Amino acid sequence: MSSRHSERLFVFTGGPGSGKTTLLDALAATGFAVMDEAGRGIIRQQQATGSDALPWADRARFAELMLSWELRSHALALRQGGTVLFDRAIPDIVGYLDLSGLAVPSALTRAATDFRYNTTVFIAPHWPEIYVNDAERRQSPEEARRTHAAMTKTYLAFGYRLVELPKTGLAERVRFVVETLRAA
Repeated sequence: MSSRHSERLFVFTGGPGSGKTTLLDALAATGFAVMDEAGRGIIRQQQATGSDALPWADRARFAELMLSWELRSHALALRQGGTVLFDRAIPDIVGYLDLSGLAVPSALTRAATDFRYNTTVFIAPHWPEIYVNDAERRQSPEEARRTHAAMTKTYLAFGYRLVELPKTGLAERVRFVVETLRAA
């Protein structure tokens, strides 16, 4: 196993507004280590400083900052013991750029290839019934649906196996993830 790969690192991906962060917060409350989503963190930082590396202003710069964030998160997770859960990961940036119609830099492709996670990736299905916008989520429900499709395509292209999260209540989703992690 290379120093950049660990079977202990599990990714949660999918379109925005599909319950990933809520689920990960619940899993963190049960004791799992969770790495925060880069996108939301960067949006908060950029808004706080008046900078424009935002998905609605400068998508390419936003992607660069996400890659930096995710590389750091990956390194920090490798230093931790036990299972670490990620609210999105490096391949999400590839999917984001693809969805945005922007070129994927070779350094990003290399990072997505070299910095690996467990081959089992949890994907939250598009779930219009729970989708809401907020200060950091400005995508339309249609863009959320297309994001789910882009993440599916991207993770499969990088050799991951997708496990779809059920559209159920939070307690049932937590139970599903814990059982799946035990079997992985």
